[in-house]
Amino acid sequence: MREGHRGTGPGAITPDGCAVELYSRLPAGAEPDIVAAAAPEGARILELGSGVGRMTHPLLERGFTVTAVDESAEMLEHVRGARTIRSPIEDLDLGERYDVVVLASFLVHTGDVEVRRGLLNTCARHVAADGCVLIQREGEDYHTNVPRERVDASGFTVRIVSVEPLGDGVNSVRAEYEFPDAVWTQTFRARPLTKEQFEGALAEAGLRVDRYLTDDGTWVRAIPVA
Repeated sequence: MREGHRGTGPGAITPDGCAVELYSRLPAGAEPDIVAAAAPEGARILELGSGVGRMTHPLLERGFTVTAVDESAEMLEHVRGARTIRSPIEDLDLGERYDVVVLASFLVHTGDVEVRRGLLNTCARHVAADGCVLIQREGEDYHTNVPRERVDASGFTVRIVSVEPLGDGVNSVRAEYEFPDAVWTQTFRARPLTKEQFEGALAEAGLRVDRYLTDDGTWVRAIPVA
């Protein structure tokens, strides 16, 4: 298990504390629509941190070609119809360029600055010169509006139970997912980033914000610096 990350509940747990069965149950939500709206029709997409394919499968249905990357073999076993590659994202070097690179699930907020640098360098290394990188960020109140919960229309409750400062700008976040027949928890380390810090991290990787895709700024379209 990765330092500071852990998970509880039925089934396999990945090194970052994610429960495979939990993620196989979670709905895709609005994310595939956001990605599809920002991507050229029929684009080749590199999805970094695909998990079980919650976003992969809807994107395939929309006519995109997807290469799904995850470090968990148990997660990738659930992916159908896409090329799958098992690898830590920060180590990935396929020697290929894609129309769109997707980095979702707040991965850009990893607590480890060097890992974040590796994630963004992987994005920059694989995006075509005229392509884009789509990144999902935490909302402004992600670490402050705690505890909080949301009841999903499909019948489960997700809670951010606690956020505890660890020092050096990193917090330990504990989330809980309650279904009628099972409960999962995940504890992970996350680093809040201001807009300026986020854009600075992009610049370091040779990327810049093209535009913010959502009113709350949680989805961003970045492009290579010319």
